[in-house]
Amino acid sequence: METPIARTSRWRRLLPRSRGRWAAGIAALVVLAGAGTWTAVADDSAPAVHRQDRMMRVDGVSVDTSYFTTGGTQRRPAVLIGHGFGGSKADTRAQAEQLAADGYAVMTWSARGFGKSGGRISLNAPDREVKDVSRLIDWLAARPEVQLDAEGDPRVGVTGASYGGAVSLLAAGYDKRVDAIAPEITYWNLADALFPDGVFKKLWAGIFVTTGGGCGNFEKQLCDMYERVAVSGKPDAAARALLTERSPSAVADRIKVPALIVQGQTDSLFPLGQADAMARAIKANGAPVSVDWIAGGHDGGDMETDRVQKRVGDWFDRYLKEDEGAATGPAFRVTRTGGIDSTDGAALTRGASGDTYPGLRSGPQSVELRGGTQKFGNPAGASPPAISAVPGVGGGLAQLSTFGVGLSIDFPGQYARFDSAPLTTSRRITGSPTVRVNVKAGQGDAVLFGKVYDVSPDGKQQVLPSQLVAPYRITPAQQGKPIELTLPAVDHELDSGHRLRLVLAATDLGYASPAAPTTYTVSVDGPLTIPTAPGLKTAAATLPWWTWGLPAAAVVIAAVLLLSTRRRTATPAPDPALTDVPLQITGLSKKYAKSADRYAVKELSFRVEKGQVLGLLGPNGAGKTTTLRMLMGLITPDDGEIRVFGRAIRPGAPVLSRVGSFVEGAGFLPHLSGRANLELYWQATGRPAEDSHIEEALEIAGLGDALARAVRTYSQGMRQRLAIAQAMLGMPDLLILDEPTNGLDPPQIREMRDVMIRYAAGGRTVIVSSHLLSEVEQSCTHLVVMDRGRLVQAGPVAEITGSGDMVLVTSAEEITVPLVEKIASLAGIGSAVRTDDAHGLLVRLDGATSPQLVTELVRLDVPLTGVGPHRRLEDAFLTLISGGSA
Repeated sequence: METPIARTSRWRRLLPRSRGRWAAGIAALVVLAGAGTWTAVADDSAPAVHRQDRMMRVDGVSVDTSYFTTGGTQRRPAVLIGHGFGGSKADTRAQAEQLAADGYAVMTWSARGFGKSGGRISLNAPDREVKDVSRLIDWLAARPEVQLDAEGDPRVGVTGASYGGAVSLLAAGYDKRVDAIAPEITYWNLADALFPDGVFKKLWAGIFVTTGGGCGNFEKQLCDMYERVAVSGKPDAAARALLTERSPSAVADRIKVPALIVQGQTDSLFPLGQADAMARAIKANGAPVSVDWIAGGHDGGDMETDRVQKRVGDWFDRYLKEDEGAATGPAFRVTRTGGIDSTDGAALTRGASGDTYPGLRSGPQSVELRGGTQKFGNPAGASPPAISAVPGVGGGLAQLSTFGVGLSIDFPGQYARFDSAPLTTSRRITGSPTVRVNVKAGQGDAVLFGKVYDVSPDGKQQVLPSQLVAPYRITPAQQGKPIELTLPAVDHELDSGHRLRLVLAATDLGYASPAAPTTYTVSVDGPLTIPTAPGLKTAAATLPWWTWGLPAAAVVIAAVLLLSTRRRTATPAPDPALTDVPLQITGLSKKYAKSADRYAVKELSFRVEKGQVLGLLGPNGAGKTTTLRMLMGLITPDDGEIRVFGRAIRPGAPVLSRVGSFVEGAGFLPHLSGRANLELYWQATGRPAEDSHIEEALEIAGLGDALARAVRTYSQGMRQRLAIAQAMLGMPDLLILDEPTNGLDPPQIREMRDVMIRYAAGGRTVIVSSHLLSEVEQSCTHLVVMDRGRLVQAGPVAEITGSGDMVLVTSAEEITVPLVEKIASLAGIGSAVRTDDAHGLLVRLDGATSPQLVTELVRLDVPLTGVGPHRRLEDAFLTLISGGSA
């Protein structure tokens, strides 16, 4: 196979740089031909992220890609994100959008055989999936906004989880244009992962094939190999060679770029030993390496997505943006669990870290084992099998193992057991325990499964850390003499008084064992050696938020009051003409942070009257949340004015006492009742108890007897209603609700709708920001529609949905995209949007009449089946936004 032309990463400038990539741009255009479409996504606090979807062709195979940027031509590094096995590019969209918002050009793609991409699954073959990545890098090199280190040589990092993590390693080995990588929960040698020590990991291999769509969806030689091994129950040399040549370990000496290695502790598919092998190899090449053991893995558990993605971003900031101040984190970190958070019942986690990666055998301590020589049998057909890890379930069990709970089954007569004396002090295993044993089999190979249990002082409870087991194939030549067995790598705390138990079993549910019955004779030849990684420092346990949140909130409130006192002299005088107007916004503008000409809100003006329930609508990035924050005095506008009951809004303005708000949830003390939480909140305001109107607020919220129960027992819907009741304390004249129905089921959403309607019925005003258009249509009397920071339309709901300027056209034939464009360009037509079935068209009239529209449609030979007004808010909203986005 021809290896792609390579280049050395910038951080090792003493090595020679390969040049001669003048044809890369031409190759990209020829190889990656295809049409693209753009979509913009954003939030209210960052510039809009644009997505371009493009079907590319690589060696005759279609590869479905998405490209994310924030627009503009400013040069920036690029990042490629691969997806997990069985997934597609859609799985990585959120991470791609975040990296794009952080200043990267980001490309995602569906690997061959997945999503909408063509081809068959080749398990990251160098001349197929890995070559696809190089062609994507070619395409990035031709983009004007992507930073280059040389012609045809973009500055690029690669990340991804599982299957995508492996391709990041392989890309760095085969294409030296790759500058940094961040592989997650992936393999170093796929043969070692699926055939550890020559034992077939049958359950995971079967899941692997099924997840890929069945054997027929794989390259033929892979399918043949799997079926051959699955039938025999034993991997052969050809099977190992096939998987090894497609593994990152095959190019171990070529991976010379900074690598952040994230691996899962609850992972019986790709255990920690795989990460250890890749870390040692890449570090030996002289590259910077950091290793992070997360709580989750392929068996489940906490994947720590937010923390990991932030660390990946910091890693790329350091090695792609060359930001010397970027914190890349410690050389080694492991997440540890212990205890329960009383606020929500979740497991508490904390990190332990060190300045160097300790490996899997650091700080060894010896623990003597007792048990003598033992005999046990391998049952005929290897059934029933012992149970340790169960893919997809093991992660949940591993979480429970921290609290002394576990599930594992070893059948009598099928295993040998060796116990230690009770531990005199607590100890923590961090790495792979080892032990020397003597093994003899009645015939042929001995296939054994080793595991180390944590046994309670009374012996009634044994816990298998992370539900992991290690297989061993011991040939006749190895039998009858001491051999060292390496047990699963874990991070596990052993309490004083507990014992360690080494079990060697004849069978395991996840693996293939010999079908012929036989007898094994086993004895230990020395102590169990456990690694302790003594150089690690464990962070303090995280405190519940309210232990620090309430004092911090008090400090913030005090600071706001102090600042507002100093600024009140500059506050504009009240406007008597607006004394009875709940809200008037005039010419409101707010730029994005660090931007001179990009606006989150621009020249926004609208007015809200008493008794209205006003829906604030708009797509992501429309400026809704920014507007609400300015309305509540949390941020200051760059221009324009907000007046509530005639008084200008400033941080700490007295008129804000007439405003109640619910934004992004509310914090409650979980051990107190709902009523006690509300009373405590009102006391903190310093206002008289009789002004709270707590009974009225509670009646509207409709919490009933639940008020007497602790908040930690509340459902999500009850917490939302309690938060609304808190916002209604004092019965403010203006109530602001930002996404009040998030996380609620349909009955709870209906109850929340009734709460808003009841509150406004007394002449008060409600402003609600929501994405649920059907709910807005039923609960709101008026609407303000925003897009890209500007006002699109404002008025009564009935007027916006049924003003007569919105027409639904239906056709007997599919309406093509070119025809839609022709109709949209007609004089007097504001916009035209095709319906999902392509047989309908939503048209917004902007000067033209319905008869004129029909005349033009007949002229265009459209086979009409109907033309009439359309009154659904969802369609009106989409039409308005389409018109505003042109």
